[in-house]
Amino acid sequence: MPTGSTDLSPTTSGFDVELDAASAMTTPTTGKDVAWTQGDGSLQDRLTLADWRRRVATLYGEVRAMAASDPVVALAHWRTVREWLFREHPQSPLPPAERAEFRARHFDHDRALRFLVPVEPAPAADPGALSMELPNSGTETLAFRRIGSVRLPFPTGEQRLSVFWMTGYAGGLFIPFRDATNGNETYGAGRYLVDAAKSHDLGVDEATGELILDFNFATQPSCAYDPRWACPLAPPENRLDIAVRAGERLT
Repeated sequence: MPTGSTDLSPTTSGFDVELDAASAMTTPTTGKDVAWTQGDGSLQDRLTLADWRRRVATLYGEVRAMAASDPVVALAHWRTVREWLFREHPQSPLPPAERAEFRARHFDHDRALRFLVPVEPAPAADPGALSMELPNSGTETLAFRRIGSVRLPFPTGEQRLSVFWMTGYAGGLFIPFRDATNGNETYGAGRYLVDAAKSHDLGVDEATGELILDFNFATQPSCAYDPRWACPLAPPENRLDIAVRAGERLT
């Protein structure tokens, strides 16, 4: 295992990551046996989507609480629950035929890739300035505003990422990034470090107010698993000139 990595097996993390399958598999229902398809806009589709979002929000709340004392335990929990959701939940981003055999892949944990950093404010926008559109994997467009940037002290040297705010949808912080692993070990168009509109957010340090950015929790966008999803992607300014071998991987 590479230097700085950590074994995240349940026995070494000290945390029991087994799920209560009976309770975990309960999803909302209309009370009627009605055929529906993911994304069809039906009542059952909306109820299960709300359940997916609720579960993801709960997971990140648990992760933030655990990480305050032990980020390794938090990461083991996140990996296990997230894999279960992808495999078992009806609103998984995976194609239905691939869910039963799905096993998540991750780089080894690297303690050096967890950062607490202040957000440096972006220059004030001109009055009446329009929101910007980030690259997108589909035909839909989502509007964002650049609200600041962060300096990340990687072991190989400082890197900078822009911090965006999603102005539509549910709102929230958004930090996509690309790096030298894209197209080989990870999705070709990059990954997400923060996607707060979908509750992917590790929060801030309570003592300093600094943003917690941990690349060990970096996620693949949904379009990495199924091209039917449309995903906002990292703009050129968020392309790192290094390989970030932490977080989710495809190979």
